[in-house]
Amino acid sequence: MDIVGPLPAAPAQKKFLLVATDYFSKWVEAEGYASIKDKDVTNNEQAEATNKTLITALKKRLEQAKGKWVEELSGVLWAYRTTPGWPTGNTPFTLAYGMDAVIPTEIGLPTIRTEAAKQDDASMELGRNLDWADEVRESAAIRLEDYQQRASAHYNRKVRPRSFKNGTLVLRKVFENTAETGVGKFQANWEGPYIVFKSSENGAYHLQKLDGTPLLRPWNVSNLKQYYQ
Repeated sequence: MDIVGPLPAAPAQKKFLLVATDYFSKWVEAEGYASIKDKDVTNNEQAEATNKTLITALKKRLEQAKGKWVEELSGVLWAYRTTPGWPTGNTPFTLAYGMDAVIPTEIGLPTIRTEAAKQDDASMELGRNLDWADEVRESAAIRLEDYQQRASAHYNRKVRPRSFKNGTLVLRKVFENTAETGVGKFQANWEGPYIVFKSSENGAYHLQKLDGTPLLRPWNVSNLKQYYQ
């Protein structure tokens, strides 16, 4: 789950987009809000990748009418949910519902699939789809695990291990929901410095401000870099 914004003001003064992504199927739910408390939302890499996709699609459809992003959101979500993803090889709709989505064109122009759904054996066909869904999800899970292993191996070949001692001054990467309001593209990519006062075995570090005030949650080493005075 993550926050996108502030965006151009839409009707009802909606300026923020709350995005939630299912880890396995990549199914996305998104809703516009006038205000959101970012302290109640947990940021993660999956949400960031989804945010980039949604914002890119919105920009392509909005052109000059930037304040209409709320009206275009449902269409963008439909396109995202019915587009096959490379990690799973299937659409989020298929993995969530166990069948391919019926596009609006098929409603107005009958096809073999929509006509079959009107027959007496529609419930039997639905049962077969549900059985098929288990196989599809199992295949997608295997493909997703293989994709993640290959991506991890590629990343590990390039990354340099980093660690920080207690008392080290570090900078923290700026995310969309931690950026300073109103700065826009002029926002710096890193903020701080902060002081490392505790480390965890999973590569996360607890930080505090220079005045000793601790931050609310630990931060992964990939989002930190050493600060040099």
